[in-house]
Amino acid sequence: MDQLIINAKTRTTTGKTAAKKLRATGRLPAVMYDAKGKSTMIDIDEIEFNKIWRTITPTTLVTLKIDGKDAHDAFIKDTEYNLLHDKVLHTDFFEPDAKEKIIATFKVAYTGTPAGVLKGGFMLKHLPEIKVQAVPSKIPQAVVADVSALNIGDTFHVSDLKLGNGVTILTDGNAALVTITPAR
Repeated sequence: MDQLIINAKTRTTTGKTAAKKLRATGRLPAVMYDAKGKSTMIDIDEIEFNKIWRTITPTTLVTLKIDGKDAHDAFIKDTEYNLLHDKVLHTDFFEPDAKEKIIATFKVAYTGTPAGVLKGGFMLKHLPEIKVQAVPSKIPQAVVADVSALNIGDTFHVSDLKLGNGVTILTDGNAALVTITPAR
């Protein structure tokens, strides 16, 4: 995936009135927190943010370019959203320490139709999610298991997942994700 960049400006005004004025000009109030808890108040372009926000996962790093010079890799941690008007009102970014490993929980997505299912078997899903640990730049955006090669009686284990170098799976490797069972 391409590097996702959001241009931001530091802001000094706070409160409801300041936030309404920002939103009226097409900007969103936001806050960026770092690993030490320090916060930086920023504002971002609403259209630019929405293009990125609607297409990423919670583990996608975006680059915040503050005032055109400082670049910070951050996760979109929280977003305040108005359902009635279909608009984002505020967002929080979290800039993790680039060298410190973080733990993330993923729902496992499955691709392909198992060969055993085409022969009349049933696919049973056992484990809905797994935990992984890696530095922020190595965290995968999604965990996808290709089950198309599974026949009746086969099991896809957590250890069968291929997540790349630098990613440690914390969930037990012997745990079954999917089993193809025969029809009764």
